Amino acid sequence: MLFPEIPVIQYKNQDDHLAFRWYNPDEVILGKTMKEHLKFALAWWHTLCGEGADMFGGGTADKSFGTDRLNPMAHAKAKTDAGFEIMHKLGIEYFCFHDHDLVAEGETLAESNKRLDEITDYIKKKMDETGVKCLWGTCNAFSHKRFMAGAGTSPSADIFAYAAAKIKKAVELTVKLGGTGYVFWGGREGYETLLNTDMKFEQDNLARLIRMTIEYARSIGFKGDFYIEPKPMEPSKHQYDVDVATTCNFLRAHGLMGEVKMNVEANHATLAGHTFQHELRAAIDNGVFGSIDANEGDLLLGWDTDQFPSDVYTATMCMMEVIRAGGFTNGGLNFDAKPRRMSYDAEDLYHGFITGMDTYALGLRKAVQIIEDGRVGNFLEERYVSYKSGIGADIVSGKAGLAELEAYSLQREPQLPASGRQEMLEGIVNCVLFEGKPRMRRWNDVPPPTENTPR
Repeated sequence: MLFPEIPVIQYKNQDDHLAFRWYNPDEVILGKTMKEHLKFALAWWHTLCGEGADMFGGGTADKSFGTDRLNPMAHAKAKTDAGFEIMHKLGIEYFCFHDHDLVAEGETLAESNKRLDEITDYIKKKMDETGVKCLWGTCNAFSHKRFMAGAGTSPSADIFAYAAAKIKKAVELTVKLGGTGYVFWGGREGYETLLNTDMKFEQDNLARLIRMTIEYARSIGFKGDFYIEPKPMEPSKHQYDVDVATTCNFLRAHGLMGEVKMNVEANHATLAGHTFQHELRAAIDNGVFGSIDANEGDLLLGWDTDQFPSDVYTATMCMMEVIRAGGFTNGGLNFDAKPRRMSYDAEDLYHGFITGMDTYALGLRKAVQIIEDGRVGNFLEERYVSYKSGIGADIVSGKAGLAELEAYSLQREPQLPASGRQEMLEGIVNCVLFEGKPRMRRWNDVPPPTENTPR
């Protein structure tokens, strides 16, 4: 046992810092247990590899787990033992990985593959013993200097081929570990200046690599989902997968819609200039919602800080979208999150997970309360009621064209649309979040405006 001072974390709903206050895994909400709704996953990279380094200094946390790093297999197995202990104590049933989170890369591709085979044998044995499952896998084709100009978008055909070989192995490992998803994480798939970039050729090549991967994965029995993780400005100035809408456009242009979904990250939404809720809604409306990287960023910093989530408002809006989508299928909530640089010991890591899991559990509870309260949903339904009959129904059905709409408009001057009542709706949300019961008059208790109603 690597963390003897940390107990198994339980739901106590009381003032115990090493306990859940809102996450009760077996509690049934909307016909499913909380753990089924939330499907929490441990991110191998931040949890077991991240040492708190930043661009101005090295790591502050010890992730050697009592081993000599010069012995890569011993270190990899110690990381695995630590990860399974953490998941056991937190009740987390899934994990996600990049290939060389699992074990350090070798001097050659053949040596790397041999190490990966050995460590995944070890991980598979632990999975069989514990029932822990792999949510998704992916390939690190961004850290090594060979990928400085991208992987699938590299100007070097040799590097494209090397990336493809690494991805082939990562897919095989995902299948071996029973993963239900595979992520195309863009990393450096973008550019700095068009002076040295053929943007169309690079995107065409990226699509070729994605298509190759899908074909190979299906040929070896992978039945899960493929995801792209939209990611802006990090590290390239112009990322080809900057946000959900841009990525959907890429998929449509290359005939990949229906083949690839989205792994949406909260912090990436912030960096793209969107809310997390917006990116989830865009994915759902385009039929590409898949999985979530649950974290948050510092709004005052312009990079991916990958903090454990603590913003209940954002988590509530997220869970409203997940419920709207019908819940997760092959995806889940992966904690792509790490403690702050000054939070460097084991207890800090557990506190991060406890806070993050409680935040999403509370978000789930509050999302259900907002839905069941009905005022927000009823208002949204009523706001578009003019399209349910008359000229509005003719517009939606296609019965009315420009000529018919002109004839209709020549007979009447439109009134202003009804008030959007944004402030009232935000007040209702706050009421549910912080009081848990209605304390305001229902919006539809107010008679609708007439021609004589002052505006």
